Amino acid sequence: MSTQAAIKGTEFERRRRNLLKGLRGSVGLVFAGTGGGELRGGWRPDPGFEYLTGITDEPGAAILFDPSNRIESKQVTLFLRPLDPEVEKWDGARAPIDSELVKRYGIRSIVRTGRLPAMLATAVRRDKRMACLHQFATHDQPVSPDLEVFRKVAERVPGSTIEDRTELLARLRAVKSPAEQACIREAGRITALGFDEVLATMRPGMNEFEVQETLEHAYRSNGSRGPAYNTIAGSGFNGTVLHYGANDQPMQDGDLVVIDSGADYMGYAADVTRTFPVGGRFSKRQRELYSIVLKALDAAIARVRAGCTFQQIDKAARDIIVRAGHGDHFFHGIGHHLGLEVHDITPDQPLKQGAVITVEPGIYIAEERLGIRIEDDVVVTRDGCINLTRSIPRSIAAIERRMKGGR
Repeated sequence: MSTQAAIKGTEFERRRRNLLKGLRGSVGLVFAGTGGGELRGGWRPDPGFEYLTGITDEPGAAILFDPSNRIESKQVTLFLRPLDPEVEKWDGARAPIDSELVKRYGIRSIVRTGRLPAMLATAVRRDKRMACLHQFATHDQPVSPDLEVFRKVAERVPGSTIEDRTELLARLRAVKSPAEQACIREAGRITALGFDEVLATMRPGMNEFEVQETLEHAYRSNGSRGPAYNTIAGSGFNGTVLHYGANDQPMQDGDLVVIDSGADYMGYAADVTRTFPVGGRFSKRQRELYSIVLKALDAAIARVRAGCTFQQIDKAARDIIVRAGHGDHFFHGIGHHLGLEVHDITPDQPLKQGAVITVEPGIYIAEERLGIRIEDDVVVTRDGCINLTRSIPRSIAAIERRMKGGR
């Protein structure tokens, strides 16, 4: 079993205490999700569960919050699947519940999942209030897991109510601790090494997949387990497709390539986009448009500070692009929160000090086979922000110099 080694156990304990306090007496339940035994890719728990526990290898687990329980040690209970020697022959041995496991996870009440129904029922009969913490699904998706369970409990406990508290975890997760910021900073540092390799090796005739492979090999060679999301390497027309993913076309001299990629470090994501000239030099037209996007990026980053909104940041960038006559060519939002998910959970509130967000304006002109996006990751401070990825070349001069072999 493993936990988020870069985050100390005391921080997970503090997160759970903050959630208990925020529940204001309601019962909360967070599921890890199911999975395991995949032959391609790896299982990862629900990010809310990971945020609260650091546990990343216990499919089927859950954590119950029972704030009004008179026994303090039972206000938080972790539920783990029963041991199964037959399954563990295939998937690996799991630890028994003992003092060592309690110490490892920092949770004093750990039991098997078979006890969840009875313990949940007891808590609800006492409190009569259940708080949904998982994000609600749209009507065409399965009901969120805690709401599904709470509906069943409500049928069996007359007078009990179900509350929408989905903003609680969102608001807690939106403000990154110094340790979380350090993980994202390291993810950005590793990402920069990948982009350095691309700048040093990219040439006309290379396949887009070679760019992807260069990036991801550098990530894995420098402390990351791999990319935080599917790398985008779209050249020419492909650069105008926002979530292009084929990465299978040869790159032509004279084209630009939009590279959107970021390393994962200890579960935390970097998310960076740069646009490079395949042949090493921008054309006049490319310079013109690239300069507009870079100006928009800098204006948007200058607007970031605690208390501002994404709408205000977006306006700072969009005003520049609209004035340049390309408003119709910038058709996505300015950015998003960054953390355990690359598109991290976003509360309905202005940005708080300690939030980490992306800023990513762009211009996309399909008829010219020309897409440009530049994206940096920033930490929100009281009076501004700290750019975690500015070292990755973004000016025309710096890009062309690096592609010629200069430093």
